[in-house]
This record gives sequence, structure tokens and C-alpha cells, in this order.
Amino acid sequence: MAKQNKLKRAERKYLPDFVYGGIDGSVTTFAVVAGAIGASLGSAIILILGFANLFADGFSMAISNYLATKSKNELGRKKEKHPLKAALATFISFFFVGLIPLISFLIALGFESTAKYQFTLSFILTGAALFFIGLIKGEVVKKHPLLAAIETLVIGGIAAVLAYLVGHLLRDLM
Repeated sequence: MAKQNKLKRAERKYLPDFVYGGIDGSVTTFAVVAGAIGASLGSAIILILGFANLFADGFSMAISNYLATKSKNELGRKKEKHPLKAALATFISFFFVGLIPLISFLIALGFESTAKYQFTLSFILTGAALFFIGLIKGEVVKKHPLLAAIETLVIGGIAAVLAYLVGHLLRDLM
């Protein structure tokens, strides 16, 4: 029982890192997808850009969280979190939730008949992921879960629209 309580405390302790990593992973990866679609880029380029985003941005966010957690601990406050665990929670969440916008493009590699639905499926899956993580975010920050979910979905949608418009406006550069 004591071990189970310790595990629950650890889960609760790193849940904010997981939530924010997941939100950022899905928002930035879907923004990359939307921008590439707006620029009329092909699926292979979308996958390359998407995976580059997952690794580079995920690493950047994780290392930033590591340094922030370490700095907070060094201020002499009670050590609430282990910096490496916080960074790992951030990266793992960023990567796996951020992978969701790319799933439809990966599926289309094996099933060409699904290619025309790639963006629509990516949009739906990403929206569902953002909504679900928003619900969890609401619990973490003690905000009404439905309002937090809608807020997360709207912010993700705004980022996607901005990325799409930039891609669309710059598509003639190719």
C-alpha cells in the first residue's frame, strides 16, 4: 500500500510535465502539418518536417524543463521533482502525443487509398488529443475540465490556422 501511494504521488508530481509536453507536442506538430499542407507540400516532406519537430522541439522542451527544475531545486527550496524525471516526462509526452498528427500520413504510406483523407484524419485525431489533454490539464490546474479542454482545443486551432496561412502565403517560394 505504501508503495502504491508513493507511485500515485510520483504520477501526480510529474503529471503537469506530461500535460504541457503533450499539449506542446500536438500543437507544434499539427502546426507543422497545417503549414506544410497550406504550402501544398507532399506527404514525405510533411513526415520529415513532423519527425524533425518531434525530436528537436521535444528535446528542446525537455532540456528547458530539466534546467528549470534544476534551477528551482538549487534555489534552496524543497526539492519537489527530480530534473531528469521531469525532462523525461516532458519529452515522452511531447513525442507520443505529438506523433498523433502524423499518424494519418504514416498510414497512407501503406494504404494509398487513404491519402486524400490524411489532413482530415490528422485534424480529427489532433483535436481529440488536444481535447483529452485539456481535460487532464483542467484537473491539474484545478480548472473546470471542459473549459480547459475547449481552451486547449481553441489555442491549438489558432496555431494551426496561423501555420496554414503562413504556408499558403509562402507556397509560391517553392
